[in-house]
Amino acid sequence: MTTITQIGHSRVEFKPSKSILTRSSGYIGTFDYTLNPYGGCTFGCTYCYAAFFARTETLKAEWGNWVQVKENALDLLKKRRRPLNGQTIYMSSVTDPYQPIEKELELTRAILEELAAYHQPRLVIQTRSPLVTRDIDVLTQFQHVQINMTVTTDDEAVRRVFEPTCPSNARRLEAVQRLHQAGLRTCITMTPLLPVRDPQQFAEAVLATGADKFVVQHFHASERRFVAGTGNAALDLFEERRWTAETYARVVMIMRQTLPDLWEGQAGFAPVWD
Repeated sequence: MTTITQIGHSRVEFKPSKSILTRSSGYIGTFDYTLNPYGGCTFGCTYCYAAFFARTETLKAEWGNWVQVKENALDLLKKRRRPLNGQTIYMSSVTDPYQPIEKELELTRAILEELAAYHQPRLVIQTRSPLVTRDIDVLTQFQHVQINMTVTTDDEAVRRVFEPTCPSNARRLEAVQRLHQAGLRTCITMTPLLPVRDPQQFAEAVLATGADKFVVQHFHASERRFVAGTGNAALDLFEERRWTAETYARVVMIMRQTLPDLWEGQAGFAPVWD
C-alpha cells in the first residue's frame, strides 16, 4: 500500500520496496552493493544525474519536489540471512541518504544501526548534508567507514544557482571537520567541480577540514544534463564565469599543489582502506 503526503514543497510517498541492496555496476561498479533508503531527492540539484533515472518524464520534470520512502527498508535488511561482513556498500547512488526528510524519519540512521550491529560491511556514505554528523555515535561503531561530502564550489552565488536548497558550502566543510575530529575517515568530493572563485583558498579550506582524500571531476555542460527548466540559467553562469575544460584543468592544477591526495574521476570513488 502506498501513502502520499505533502511536506512543504515536497511530495512524500511511502511505499514498500522489493529490495534494499542492489548489485553495483557502472561508475561505482567497484563496490559490491548500493543501498538507497529513498528514491528521489528534495535537495533537487539542477545538474543531478539521478534525475534521469526517474521512471517517468513527469518525475524527471518535477525532480527536487518529490521523494519516495522505502518504508520496509529496515525490515528487508533484518531479514537478510547472509551477513555482509567485508562486503563493500555505497550509500547512496541515486539519492542523498541525509536529505531533509531523514531528519524526521531517521530511516538512514536505523539502517546504519543494523549494519553496524550485525553486518560490519565496508561502507562509503555519499552526502552533501551536515545532518550526517548527527550519527557520529553510530558511524564510529564501524570498523571500515568513509563519509564522502560533496562540495562543488567555493562560491555561494554559484551554489545558489546549481544547488538552491542545499546547505551552504561552509556548513558542509564544518561537518567534515567534525567527522574528522571524531576519528572518522572522510573524503571531499568536488564532483562536479563548478566555477571556483579562488582555487588556492578553496584548496586550503578543504584541506583544513582534515579530510583524508579529495576527488575532483569536470562537469560537461550541456542542456541535456540539467533538470528541466534550469538549463539556461546554469549555462549562462558557465559562460559568464568562462568555465571551460581549460579553466577546469588550470584550477585543478592549482589545487593539486595544495591537496596531498587528490584523485580525478571514477578512480577516486573506489572503495580503498589502509
